[in-house]
Amino acid sequence: MPTLCRDCCREAPAYRPTCPACGSRRLVRHAELFTLTVAHIDCDAFYASIEKRDRPELLAKPVIVGGGKRGVVSAACYLARTTGVRSAMPMFKALRLCPDAVVIKPEMAKYVAAARQIRELMEALTPLVQPLSIDEAVLDLRGTEALHRAPPAITLARFAREVERQVGVTISIGLAPNRLLAKLTAERDKPRGFAVLGAAEAAAWLAPQPVSLLPGVGPALQRRLEAAGFTRLGQLAALDAREALRRFGEDGPSLAARARGEDSRPVDPSREMKSISAETTFEHDLATAAALEAPLWRLCEKLGRRLREKGLAASGVVLKLKTADFRQRTRNLRLPVPSLVPETLFAAARGLLAKEVDGTAFRLIGIGAQPLAPAAAADRGDLADPEAPRRMARWRAMEALRARFGDGAVALGRGMKPR
Repeated sequence: MPTLCRDCCREAPAYRPTCPACGSRRLVRHAELFTLTVAHIDCDAFYASIEKRDRPELLAKPVIVGGGKRGVVSAACYLARTTGVRSAMPMFKALRLCPDAVVIKPEMAKYVAAARQIRELMEALTPLVQPLSIDEAVLDLRGTEALHRAPPAITLARFAREVERQVGVTISIGLAPNRLLAKLTAERDKPRGFAVLGAAEAAAWLAPQPVSLLPGVGPALQRRLEAAGFTRLGQLAALDAREALRRFGEDGPSLAARARGEDSRPVDPSREMKSISAETTFEHDLATAAALEAPLWRLCEKLGRRLREKGLAASGVVLKLKTADFRQRTRNLRLPVPSLVPETLFAAARGLLAKEVDGTAFRLIGIGAQPLAPAAAADRGDLADPEAPRRMARWRAMEALRARFGDGAVALGRGMKPR
């Protein structure tokens, strides 16, 4: 049985409980260990891990990264998770479950910098890296053995060790025959995990699992499946394509195939991002246009900055609002010309907001760019909007001042918070 020591990254005898080279018990054994190439990488409680890295006094304490009492949990360390705290949970619920938690506001610039470090380390392993989020990616290491002089499993173990050394956070790895199985496998041994699932055992492992385990099966689809008598993946996997189509429509055959662990998606580094957004939750519900426009402007500035950093522009804007009773409203508008200038984004979003201001109290507002376009196509100006280049020039001048003197160096009155 092929065996790998995760601490010294060497092959080890299958019959030994510890590594003969370093004495570690962190051994991985699997028949397909040295032949599988698709890996799902997931940083462990990423935001919270970065905060603990920078504040060692918090290592033994539960940490929640999130907004104020009316915000949501962005990340929770594993100590906090043992009490039931989860990402996207309202803060008031999280603090009720874990009253001793240290709550830290998110500091995205710091997390992005760490994510870029990890991305660079990934891209040194293989050109086939597909980011899925700031702290998650899938890699295909086929054909890299000659480059690294080791099979992918050993290369990945070295990578995990290097991330800990250089970035100061831990990762979990799922190694499998395809993207779906790699993602599911990465969840089996967190945190600081290295789990392997081979093609031969995939169907048997999946069969007893609940249907909710499958990515894309949210609460609504889960209820629909359970109402039809499908509670376990093995029941879905037994359906042929025709029966799956009859029962669940055009998505049925794909659903049954994924329940069997089948996934033909390649790892695609060029996969386009579908949208970019920014949102904020208020400390107190807001109901008037005047009160909602100031945070909307600040979000448009943030969105413009994110678009610029990624070399993209908005071909359309999406306004998101969440009411005090957690009902969500969305409106969207296609722009005549792509833009990444906050002033243009705000003008479009402001018009959408005016249609929703009806006395309802809102607890959250968000703005998104969708669909996306290359930044080179943005804000060129035409006969219908000759001022676009001037707006772009003004914004670039403001951003240059902020880069030199700090974010507070220059601001428009519409975005200032009331004292």
